[in-house]
Amino acid sequence: MNKLITIFKIPELAQKIGITLLFLVIYRIGYHVPLPMIDQQQMLKHMASMQQGALGQVLGFVALFSGGSFSQSTIFALGIMPYISASIIFQLLATVYPPLEKLQKEGESGRKKINEYTRYATVAICLFQAFLLVRPIMSPGPSGWGWAAKGFDGFLYIFSAVFILTAGTVFMMWLGEQIDEYGIGNGISLIIMAGIISRIPDATSNLFFDPIKKEFKESILTLGGGAGRDVSFEKLVVLICLFIGVVVAVIAITKGQRRIPTQSAKHVRGRRTFGGGSRQFMPLRVNQAGVMPVIFASSLLLIPYFLFKILSDAFPTVSWLGALQDAFYRQGGYTYNVMYIVMIYFFCYFWTAVTFNPKDVANNLKDYGSFIPGYRPGKRTADYLERVIMRITYIGAAFLAVVAIIPSMITSTMGVDPRIASFYGGTGLLIVVSVVLDLVQKINSHLVMRNYPGLTED
Repeated sequence: MNKLITIFKIPELAQKIGITLLFLVIYRIGYHVPLPMIDQQQMLKHMASMQQGALGQVLGFVALFSGGSFSQSTIFALGIMPYISASIIFQLLATVYPPLEKLQKEGESGRKKINEYTRYATVAICLFQAFLLVRPIMSPGPSGWGWAAKGFDGFLYIFSAVFILTAGTVFMMWLGEQIDEYGIGNGISLIIMAGIISRIPDATSNLFFDPIKKEFKESILTLGGGAGRDVSFEKLVVLICLFIGVVVAVIAITKGQRRIPTQSAKHVRGRRTFGGGSRQFMPLRVNQAGVMPVIFASSLLLIPYFLFKILSDAFPTVSWLGALQDAFYRQGGYTYNVMYIVMIYFFCYFWTAVTFNPKDVANNLKDYGSFIPGYRPGKRTADYLERVIMRITYIGAAFLAVVAIIPSMITSTMGVDPRIASFYGGTGLLIVVSVVLDLVQKINSHLVMRNYPGLTED
């Protein structure tokens, strides 16, 4: 308690936390502002009936990582996913397109230019995704669902809804950037975390109460009493153990390091000798890529489902298109899980390659007069660092893959509702714990810089 009070004794830190909370409150308020062009009651009624179907579960999965909600037609329905998609595109292009690669090496000015291009791409992606979302919702049948509010069924109102959804995502992107600049923590990650945490009460209530009968589930109190999607006492114990186990594992892997010993060469200046005797360590994180590979893989795996759905609707006689659509819809299926693991491994190595360059690190060590004992400065050091980072990234990717497929596995084997499984084990919990650890680390840096004990210190 005293440490929490200490945080607010530092005016600058208290101001940063206050600004961050203010922007997150603004995001949550906008999350509940509905689009006036859509009949909310009619849409909610149909979405409730589709919640257990393919479309409902896919939209819920998108909402988990975007901070928005397709099932609620609000101004933030698209969430932050278009910005994440644009970031993925430019991160990939920066490795193969020389002008972008040159910009990336220019430091702060190049980063600002790439961020500017990312914003433009976000607007383009928003317009495309919003049109795909709004057109079937507001168009009359049989080509659409006809959920437009009375008097708002014209083509002009469809475009108005598209521009409002685009403005909502751009505003969320702006909120994230303001948190980065004036608040504390990563703005986009905090928005995603806030969206995940806001769904936990609903998932918890569905765990203990029947949403249809509005009564307590007695099957929880009985051994083996669960049937179908009901949760028995044994399943509840498994979920609690899973929650604790994933939290402990995420903390251990996130804070885990491979410490590379380094030593400074002797420097003689006048009558004084510097270096030569002390040994330091260069920490390499086991999970160097963080949670980004899971977010990237999850977002990109949605594309095959919608692509095969469009193709199967256009060519209903082609049976293999429907089979592929079903394979990518079933998140607990073999095909989906294999593709999920492969993409997590790919993005782990890709993101690590983007954020950690062994050659640059080796050159920096050489410039500062440091070296790794047993390896000559330069190419030998770079090769050694590359071997180490490849090995520990394999371990980190394996951990992320296991955590990511836990919800789909327990949903298929235990019959637990996917919404419950996703919050009490798996990617949602991974994101929340990782973001909280990053936030605590940044608060600690402010405290230590002013000679206060950190939050994790005794």
